[in-house]
Amino acid sequence: MRIIYAGTPAFAEPALQGLLDAGHDVVMVLTQPDRPAGRGMQLKASPVKQLALANGLRVFQPESLKPAEVQAELAAVQAEVMIVAAYGLMIPTAVLQMPTRGCYNIHGSLLPRWRGAAPIHRAILAGDAETGVTIMEVVPKLDAGNMISKWAVAITEMDTTQTLHDAISREGARLMVEAMHTLATTGTLASEVQDESLVTYAHKLEKSESAIDWTHTASQLSRQVRAFNPFPVATATFKQQVCKVWFAQAVHGDGQPGTVLETHPLRVACGEGALEIHALQMPGGKRQTAPQFVQGQHVQVGDQFF
Repeated sequence: MRIIYAGTPAFAEPALQGLLDAGHDVVMVLTQPDRPAGRGMQLKASPVKQLALANGLRVFQPESLKPAEVQAELAAVQAEVMIVAAYGLMIPTAVLQMPTRGCYNIHGSLLPRWRGAAPIHRAILAGDAETGVTIMEVVPKLDAGNMISKWAVAITEMDTTQTLHDAISREGARLMVEAMHTLATTGTLASEVQDESLVTYAHKLEKSESAIDWTHTASQLSRQVRAFNPFPVATATFKQQVCKVWFAQAVHGDGQPGTVLETHPLRVACGEGALEIHALQMPGGKRQTAPQFVQGQHVQVGDQFF
């Protein structure tokens, strides 16, 4: 089929590659404009743009899909389907109505739970037992379209947003390729209406949420650390320096919140239980294992994290 593919970050790469491998004609790739990145703040192409150019695809990077001239360019390619995966820009109703066979999205949650911008992070933070991916129709209301198919995965105490992101991205690509095969061969896709009474919203992460409050339970803090890996990364203050806490798990322990209970392994008391920290990073330094951190910062039992 003739497809417009709209995506920007690494999450959207596997589906684009899968559609190409399946023989679909991707007539245009929509991705956000190049943004400044890195220490030099040089303009950098999105992962999807890089993949598209490597495959000789036409790339279109408007700042908005609202202008008439932008919509005219989209209409001119006469796409049968638009596929959206973490594109990041609002898609006007007029654009949604252009593809003759519809517009479909890869959403990183088990809808109707966690509509919105940060579904994987919010699922971990909330202590959900599972998460997954939903292929859905795109409608003008946020993540409210009918559901085509789903894949679920258990959330373990070893999972971070990064590990779940990778699995969901991969399986979302598989489901979308399967859906497009069905649409191409049968002309239709069965769907299920979302139960509005079960809707929750995954609001965008705020950097202020990254600071660890040691009066919280160890389970809460473990979820916070894992949800904020790889971005924006949970933070704590040690010896008047703000360090990043990359990975930690809840264990038994008792003491004044923020107090180092053990150094090998590195365990810090919480409001309930303790946090066993595995990886940290000091300002300007590299990510370290807990033993490296303990040695480098001369950490002792009784020291305080804030």
